[in-house]
Amino acid sequence: MRDLKTESAGDRVLLAIIVAFLCFSTAVRGQPAAANGTIVLPASVPDPIEPVNRVLWGFDKGLMTGVIKPTAKVYRSVVVKPVRTGLANVGYNLNYPDRLFNNLLQGRWTGARDETYRFLYNTFAGGIGFFDVAKRIPRSDANFGQTFGLWGWNPHLFLMLPIYGPSDERDTLGLALDSASNPLLYVSPYKFDVNAPATYLSPYAYFTYFVMYNDLSDSVNELVRFSQAEMDPYAELQYTSTFVHMTRKPDLKLKGPRDEASLETLLSIFLTPQDPNFLGRAKTRSVLIPATHRKLKFTYWLRPGRAPVVYIVPGLGSHRLEETSVVLAELVYNHGFSAVNISSPFNSEFMDHASTAALPAYLPVDGRDVQNALAAIDRRLNAEYPGRLAGKALMGYSMGAVDALYAASSEAANRPPIEFDRYVAIDTPVELLRGISKLDEFYRAPLAWPLAERTADIENAFLKVAAVGQHKPDPHAALPFSGVESKFLVGLAFRFMLRDIIYDSQRRHNLGVLHQPIRGLRREPLYQEILQYSYDDYFEKFAIPYYESLGIAARTGQALAKAGDLRTYEGGLRANHKIHVIVNQNDFLLSDGDLDWLRAAFGDRLAVFPKGGHLGNLADPDVQKAILGTLDDLKDAR
Repeated sequence: MRDLKTESAGDRVLLAIIVAFLCFSTAVRGQPAAANGTIVLPASVPDPIEPVNRVLWGFDKGLMTGVIKPTAKVYRSVVVKPVRTGLANVGYNLNYPDRLFNNLLQGRWTGARDETYRFLYNTFAGGIGFFDVAKRIPRSDANFGQTFGLWGWNPHLFLMLPIYGPSDERDTLGLALDSASNPLLYVSPYKFDVNAPATYLSPYAYFTYFVMYNDLSDSVNELVRFSQAEMDPYAELQYTSTFVHMTRKPDLKLKGPRDEASLETLLSIFLTPQDPNFLGRAKTRSVLIPATHRKLKFTYWLRPGRAPVVYIVPGLGSHRLEETSVVLAELVYNHGFSAVNISSPFNSEFMDHASTAALPAYLPVDGRDVQNALAAIDRRLNAEYPGRLAGKALMGYSMGAVDALYAASSEAANRPPIEFDRYVAIDTPVELLRGISKLDEFYRAPLAWPLAERTADIENAFLKVAAVGQHKPDPHAALPFSGVESKFLVGLAFRFMLRDIIYDSQRRHNLGVLHQPIRGLRREPLYQEILQYSYDDYFEKFAIPYYESLGIAARTGQALAKAGDLRTYEGGLRANHKIHVIVNQNDFLLSDGDLDWLRAAFGDRLAVFPKGGHLGNLADPDVQKAILGTLDDLKDAR
């Protein structure tokens, strides 16, 4: 799983950026030209055997989850980190011939020299490479797939390889040659006999597979988390691998001014758990949802002894294992609270198991479904751990904050299925329809570029993402994106969340809007069609007709618009003094009027930070202190 490790081990696919934040997927292909008002994404490597590749991805996912992850946990407990690092260094050192050949084939003479110096120093002074004594000499990684790319071979067939992960015909051949250049293949303890056929593999060659396992042992938890947290991880791997494997370097020059709000939003890539083993200590259970008669999974971390618990609802389309949810769980856990994570009502896990509507869009239905799910989880935990749960808080961020505030407002109106001692809303939108229009606007940001250059400029933005992901920058340094690029990347992330929402909702309840057939193993043609829909289209063409058929939404959609505006619930929100809200002044989902309303509604229970965009400052110690400060009295009251 060499490529899987490379693309997920930093922070969400395409290393630190895409796996963590940018949910790319299959590009729109086969369009001969772009109209002036159309965004055409750069094409990924063609995937004509998608059904076969998806089956192989299922095999890789099962291998990671069922074999490598549990055995790696035992392996890490026996083999300490310094030893694992040393073994990885040995494996890297022994691959010196491959790097030497390819640096020479690419004309990188300085790289060949540096790799030779590194090999000699580490071999003779570092115990065959166990200690990286030549760390001051820069690495010059090179392989045959990279060489073929520099020679002009553009791949034409995406391949999901068993064990090795995403690849293509060029890099698969390169992988075979890389393996053949391993000197351990040609070292044998046996006497060579020209009359005996070569019927065995050199026992030393098995060290290569051991090193592969050793390397995976440290990244498998993140790989499994990614495979579970994304609604369609295969599609993300298929598309992002195109840009990871490109040999063309990005042009890092800024084309236009920066946009601080969207650029700060991208800083969410730096939000990672402090303890890499925190997720591994979680427990995942399922609970029967009475309204759907299906079981919904939840993940929790229980403090020893009696402690208050924080239930966390994530943002639009996000999974309970999404990085922000896990980081918030770690934050409150380390502060003395138990934590419980569920998926968003716009995520396929929740939609398939806990949603009472065919598609999410109407807050009174979605919010009630969240409350019912939390009530069922709370009953199970109290039954399984009697006396362990003290007070309870509901924390939501982004769209999850809207769900939390809806739950808070319902306390005064009627008896909800579950009540909380505290409600914490982080970076909440106020008017959902305005917010989704802003996401559509961000996605269309590249229309500011000339038509003839637009698709190439989008591809360059993706290459910048790949470069930043492979060389994670200083979090205090500015990311190399112009305002158009940062807006587009944010809009694109949410656009592909919408793709997954539409796909899953129509798989469950086909409204007849889509023309392409809905298939599980051959999704690309349908994805191409879905990507033409904006968030405004989702409401106009999917949500309004559906809820109109239920007698809820008028043709104008006024009922949906009103239900998605927090001002509608102002009376219940003002009356509930258990609410605390944390937002950013420059959050692009909020207007000046929204901020004025939040100040009037919540007063001193509202904390406003001057910068951060949308969720871009959650790693800031001051923001984390403010989040924990909303919970302190619960901790004291236990």
